[in-house]
Amino acid sequence: MKNIFRKAIATGLLLALTSSFASCASSNGNVEAGTVAPSAPAESQAEAQDQEQPAENVTLVVGANITPHAEILEFAKPLLEEQGITLEIVQLEDSITPNTGVTEGSLDANYFQHDPYLDQYNLENGTDIVSVGKIHYEPFGIYAGQTTDLAALPEGAVIAVPNNVTNEARALLLLDQEGIITLSEDAGINATVEDIIDNPLNVQFEELAPEQLVAALPDVDVAVINGNYAIEGGLSVKNALAVEANDGLAAQTYGNIIATSPDKANDPAILALVEVLQGPEVAQFINDTYDGAVVPLYGE
Repeated sequence: MKNIFRKAIATGLLLALTSSFASCASSNGNVEAGTVAPSAPAESQAEAQDQEQPAENVTLVVGANITPHAEILEFAKPLLEEQGITLEIVQLEDSITPNTGVTEGSLDANYFQHDPYLDQYNLENGTDIVSVGKIHYEPFGIYAGQTTDLAALPEGAVIAVPNNVTNEARALLLLDQEGIITLSEDAGINATVEDIIDNPLNVQFEELAPEQLVAALPDVDVAVINGNYAIEGGLSVKNALAVEANDGLAAQTYGNIIATSPDKANDPAILALVEVLQGPEVAQFINDTYDGAVVPLYGE
């Protein structure tokens, strides 16, 4: 009888030791084949998600021209709110303040310009603002002033064009497209009046700030006007005497961008803003609202 009790005690001790060793092996991470490894702790999963998505209750301050940029941003507001991002839109009518705001830090980003303009601005001001994504394209148009038909342009006609380097080049390219002037073959997006090799009508150029072009129409024969300022001035691209081709060099080059400072180029909230603006909802809004005067570059 004693032997039986002794065997039972020995068996119990052996089972206890076996269980103990199995626990140690498991705690040291030695998972046997056929078993399922434990999932990552909830804290680690949350950290991974935080790296991919902006934290909740983030506020983005974005400077934008009123039309169409601020209007597009207003449409995007509720889409960003779903991601915990509050979009604060600062409406600006000039083409300088949005960039100085980014440089000085009063703006997180801006939405009003294209890459050639930004490159020229950085070059002239010693700044390093960067583009983080193209959103839409605004076709330049030639609009009637005193002359209502390009074929009827008189000798010495006065044509109003934007007075900044990149947009004046774009205006010259459109005039070249319509045969009013001829530019040298290598002029490209950096064209200036010095690149004009043929001007059969001896047209004269009136250089004005882009926002002044619509108001100048009664005083000139025609004006070459940025899409956003044409919209603001009540003009329709359908009534333009000529328009840039949507599949041409201009469309590829002059897409309007979201721009920011280098230290914010990878900010999750700014990247989320770009993703929303390039999405199908915003593309549909642009198509429904601007009747061809603004063309989405993504989302269709």
